Amino acid sequence: MLTLRHLAIDTVRENVAFLNRRCTRYHVEDFLGLGRVEVRNDGRSLLAVLNVVDDPAIVAPDEIGLSDPAFGQLGLAAGSAVHLVPPTPPESFELVRAKVGGAALTDAQLSAIIRDITDQRYSKIEIAAFLIACASFMTTAEVLGLTRAMIAAGTRLHWQDLGTIADKHCIGGIPGNRTSMIVVPIVAAHGLPIPKTSSRAITSPAGTADTMEVLANVDVPMERMQALVREAKGCLVWGGHVRLSPADDILISVERPLAIDTREQLVASILSKKVAAGSSHLLIDIPVGPSAKIRTAGEAVRLRKLFEHVGDRLGLTLEVAITDGSQPVGRGIGPVLEARDVMAVLRNEPAGPADLRERALLLAGRILEFDPAVRGGSGNRRARELLRSGAALAAMERIIALQGPPPAVATLGSLVAEVASPADGIVSSLDCYRLARIARLAGAPTDKGAGIDLLRKVGEPVRRGEPLYRIHASTNADFTFAQAFAAENSGVAVVG
Repeated sequence: MLTLRHLAIDTVRENVAFLNRRCTRYHVEDFLGLGRVEVRNDGRSLLAVLNVVDDPAIVAPDEIGLSDPAFGQLGLAAGSAVHLVPPTPPESFELVRAKVGGAALTDAQLSAIIRDITDQRYSKIEIAAFLIACASFMTTAEVLGLTRAMIAAGTRLHWQDLGTIADKHCIGGIPGNRTSMIVVPIVAAHGLPIPKTSSRAITSPAGTADTMEVLANVDVPMERMQALVREAKGCLVWGGHVRLSPADDILISVERPLAIDTREQLVASILSKKVAAGSSHLLIDIPVGPSAKIRTAGEAVRLRKLFEHVGDRLGLTLEVAITDGSQPVGRGIGPVLEARDVMAVLRNEPAGPADLRERALLLAGRILEFDPAVRGGSGNRRARELLRSGAALAAMERIIALQGPPPAVATLGSLVAEVASPADGIVSSLDCYRLARIARLAGAPTDKGAGIDLLRKVGEPVRRGEPLYRIHASTNADFTFAQAFAAENSGVAVVG
C-alpha cells in the first residue's frame, strides 16, 4: 500500500498521479509503458496519467501524489492507504477503431464510448481519435445517439411543478455578445423560470460565467442553484458544479487545441447540456458573419435544421434565431467591460450600447412567447416594458444578491493604449476573431479587467489619429503582447 498525498497542482480536467522513481512498493517501470495507473481503495478507483518524479519533497518513495482534480474525484482523505494496478484498456476503444474505419455507430455503441470517457478511461490521444473520426463524418442518427449518451452519463435536473423551463444559448464567436445577462433578468421578471448555466471562456475573451463573476458569485452548487430559481425565477451560474453532461467538458478540453468545431459535435454539446439542465423550451442564437463561427446564411440554415431535428426527438420545444454576427456586440470585450455594458442596458442609461439592448430584447421577446399567456407577436413589447420599467434591473439585483458577492473585486486594467485610425474615413468592418485575440493577449478572461473598449463601430466616421479602441491590461507582459499584435493588424478596416 502507498500513502495518498494531495498535490495542489491544477491539471485542469486531466487526472494526474505522481510516483517517485524510487518507489518502495512498486516497480515504476511496470507502469511507464502504459503511461497510466489505476489508484484503488475502499471501493473507490481512479484512472490517472502517470508522471514520475525524482524529488522526494514532492512525493516520497512510499507515497502516491494526486493532482487537485484527481484528488477531488477519488474522494479519499490525504494519508489514506491505496494500492495501484495497471489499467485495463477500455473495451469500447475497439468501437472507436471501427469509427475511424468508416463505420456508423449505434446508440448502444456511442453510449459505451461516452461512459468510458466520463469515467476517465480514455487518454487524450484516444479521445482525439474519437473526435477526429466523428469530425470526418457523422450521420444524423449518430448525432442524436451521441447527444442521448452524453445526457445519460451525467446529472439531469428535474424542476417538477415549475412548468415551462426556458433557456437560451448562443453558439458563440462574437465578442461582447453578453445577451444572456440581460435576457435572464427580463424573463425572470416576467415570471418564467430560466435557470441559466454557463461555461467559462476557453478560447474567447469572456464567457457569460466570467462576466457574471464580476458582479456576483457564480460557483454555486446544484441544490443552491435550484433554490435560486424557485426564489428569483432565474440564475446565472457556472455549470461546472452541477455535472451536466460531464463528457462534454472532457471532449471540449481536447477539441479546442485541435480546433475541431463541427456542427454535429456543436449540436450534441449544446443540446445535451440543455436537456440535462431540465430545459423544456430553448432558444438558440446563431450569429452569422464573415469572421463569426458561421460565415454564410446557407451554413446557418443547415445548422438550424440539425438543431431542430435533434431537439424535436429529445422532446425540446426549440426555436432558432439567426442574427447579425458581422461585428462585436456592445462596446466592451472582456469581463469588466462587458459587465459595464450589461448594467448600462439594464439601468436604461442613454449611453448604453443600443445594439446589445436591441439584440437582447429580440431574444427575450422570442423566449417570452414560450409562455402560453403571452400572445403571439407581443413578446418583444413585453420585454421592452420589463426593461423600461426597471423590473428587469430589479430581477438582476435580486439574482446578484441571492448568488452572493464575487470572490474578488474586479477593476478595469490600469495599463491603457489607444489604437488610432490610419486615415480619415468610415469604419467598414471589425474582425471579431482578431479583436478577440487581442483582448485575450491583454489578459482576458483570467484578468477580468483586461480587454478592449471599442470607440468606433461599423458605419461610424473617424479621422486619422483618432482612437478606434483602447486596450486595457494589468501586467506589462500582457500589455506588450496585445499592443504588438494590434500593431500588426488592428482588426479594424477604415475606408475613405
